[in-house]
Amino acid sequence: MPESVSDVRSHSTASLAQAVRAIGRSVDRRLVFEAVYSGHKKIKTIEDIKRRTGIRNEIIVLQRANELYSDQIINRIKVKGRWAYTKDAFYSRHRHEILALAKSKTKLTNFMKRDQPSGQVEVRVKLPGQLIKTKMITVDDIASLSKVRTISHNIVSPKPIKEAVFKRGFKQIICEGGKFQDWGGEGNDLLTTRFALKKGKRISAAFGFKGRGTKGVLYPKKMGKRGDQIARLFKTPAQAFLVQYWAQIDESVLEALATQAKMKSYYEGKIIYYGIIDGQDTARLLKAYPKQFK
Repeated sequence: MPESVSDVRSHSTASLAQAVRAIGRSVDRRLVFEAVYSGHKKIKTIEDIKRRTGIRNEIIVLQRANELYSDQIINRIKVKGRWAYTKDAFYSRHRHEILALAKSKTKLTNFMKRDQPSGQVEVRVKLPGQLIKTKMITVDDIASLSKVRTISHNIVSPKPIKEAVFKRGFKQIICEGGKFQDWGGEGNDLLTTRFALKKGKRISAAFGFKGRGTKGVLYPKKMGKRGDQIARLFKTPAQAFLVQYWAQIDESVLEALATQAKMKSYYEGKIIYYGIIDGQDTARLLKAYPKQFK
């Protein structure tokens, strides 16, 4: 039987430390975490969490829940047009240990000192190959960016422009009229259903744009405060995932995208596309669509 190897979960101690750090000393976050992981009900709505926590302010509940979601401590789905939250299997098994640490200032302090992460530890898990369908794509495979194919690859990386200008121009090219407000815990910079590959079939796509603030070669550790931007990108309900940057993108970013794509394909049972748009392809994009990027 053909098999594929993917990085599923960091070392359990590091994962526990991640949950404890995410909750921190915030009473509200601890209460929301406890509410999501208590009882047998799989899906917890905002109303469920308000009732269990006693927090009456819906905005506070939503903020704290989204903070835990952005730190990958709980999962998020939409129920009747509103966000609801579900458990992560690993944190569900260890919820009592996590809550014990979160409730004790002394235990929390000692734990944080003892388990400062020294780096990621890879756990290799074999998945049945026939259940995984992924494909790497480039800008030349995207029908929505067809003019790029007329531009030579013999081109140097461009000087970065403002991220807002680039995003606006990109949206114009693919005819996306929606508004996307940036915030610190976002999973993507642009989510669109106006994305088509060569055969013209539209699919949903999520983009991560790395702006002018990032310098040098792009590595996964430069993506997000915790280096978790790629993982958060794949929490987006999309079928294609691309990272754009103004210079060279290290192969480790492509490897991380491939790993996340395999996991998403395995759990969702569909083909997942992934790829990068590095400095050279970004230069081709700017040259192919000069009016949009003014």
